[in-house]
Amino acid sequence: MKLFEGIEQLGHEQVVTCFDKSSGYRGIIAIHNTTLGPALGGTRFWNYKNEDEAFFDVLRLSRGMTYKNAVAGLNLGGGKAVIIGDPSAANRELIFRAHGRFVESLGGRYVTAEDVGTSPSDMDYVHMETEYVAGLATKSGDPSPVTAHGVFRSIEASAKWRWGSASLNGKTVIVQGIGHVGYYLCKELHAAGAKLIVADIRKDVVDTVVKEFGATATTDAAVYAHKADIFAPCALGAIINDDTIPQLKVEIVCGGSNNQLLEPKKHGEALAKRDILYAPDYVANAGGVINVYSELAGWSQERALRKADEIFDTILGVYQTAKDQGIHTYEAADKVAEKRLAAVGALTRTWPQWPRKG
Repeated sequence: MKLFEGIEQLGHEQVVTCFDKSSGYRGIIAIHNTTLGPALGGTRFWNYKNEDEAFFDVLRLSRGMTYKNAVAGLNLGGGKAVIIGDPSAANRELIFRAHGRFVESLGGRYVTAEDVGTSPSDMDYVHMETEYVAGLATKSGDPSPVTAHGVFRSIEASAKWRWGSASLNGKTVIVQGIGHVGYYLCKELHAAGAKLIVADIRKDVVDTVVKEFGATATTDAAVYAHKADIFAPCALGAIINDDTIPQLKVEIVCGGSNNQLLEPKKHGEALAKRDILYAPDYVANAGGVINVYSELAGWSQERALRKADEIFDTILGVYQTAKDQGIHTYEAADKVAEKRLAAVGALTRTWPQWPRKG
């Protein structure tokens, strides 16, 4: 993908490429849309195959954040950053301080947080150079419990839409990926009376949820073929594709991973043809960004969890929009986001805009 062609196609406002010789830092910051507020999105540290792959990833992820923040009802735009390199690198201070300086140079247009390959301690290094960072270890910290709670509420809403009741008692749920989000999701599902089938490449985390929640273990290779009520992908993206859809024996797909559909149009339609209800991922997993926003807004974790509870109604609203307009659920989620962006963008701007207080 050519640089400006990609920016134009996805509607970005600004993309910044960053380099620091002393630390070896190479990063890209993408600001997609600031209609609703400053662009917020995490920093991903990943060993990309090449610069083109990193560039495409940051464009795709930042656009996704615009839609996620809009649907979640947050006063935030969409942005994302990627750092190209080995995410297991031990000497992290210089890399993340360099990243913080480039975030600072944007003057508040972009606020960063943790993402794949980064942690709250990395954000503490970023914070040494800028105030435009959230997810700090001393503040909101690990967003996983709030993310998982939002996914749990999405599963309940999906159950209500499909079966007329939000109860998960006796339902069988496949959870693929037992990271922090997957673990907390299993905990809530177990408490709700659901039966769990779990898979992860790490045997120790599978053993943990088997022991604590009475789950049944399976393998990544076999996970799609198990008969269940709900499939909850909580690992990597693009796992709903030509190979996996024919194997699914579930009625609902609703999980915490990002970009679950390899090709949204093609695979969203393929799920619908099989009468499998799909909960758009960026709606279901919005609890993470709600947790980060709670830090910026000064909310308690209890308030963040209450906001994540609202995802239940948001998911039902997406399903109703899909039904009313005769479209697929992944399209309906975009419609909900675009409606809010258009409404806020159309508000009359009054002058003067200065002096600003505070």
